[in-house]
Amino acid sequence: MSRIADLRFHAATTFQRRVGNPVLRRLPFQTVLETTGRVSGLPRRTPVGGRRVGDSFWLVSEFGDRSQYVRNIKADPRVRVRIRGRWHTGTAHLLPDDDPVARLRSLPRLNSIGVRAFGTALLTVRVDLDG
Repeated sequence: MSRIADLRFHAATTFQRRVGNPVLRRLPFQTVLETTGRVSGLPRRTPVGGRRVGDSFWLVSEFGDRSQYVRNIKADPRVRVRIRGRWHTGTAHLLPDDDPVARLRSLPRLNSIGVRAFGTALLTVRVDLDG
């Protein structure tokens, strides 16, 4: 990873961890992805932007394999997603062959702009929701 990309990664994740995520995950209608911590086994909640399409929820990780929630998904793909205030269980799938830039065009615009601006290793994630 280039030095500039590394700086963007550290700046964005520090802001998200200390300011953005603690505030956003408390908002009742913010979409939140809950994974199981790969080391702690505790629930980890991350505000995300994405869209439900049928029985799937789509999002793009801005830092790919460096995102903590992507690492947690690799260890345990069973997740929960809070969409419009309601929790849904499902199984997450990492899709490295999907075109994340094209995928962002079909997702909420404001979040997509941020992901493109700060992202260094975009990765599409699809969550197949249970019934």
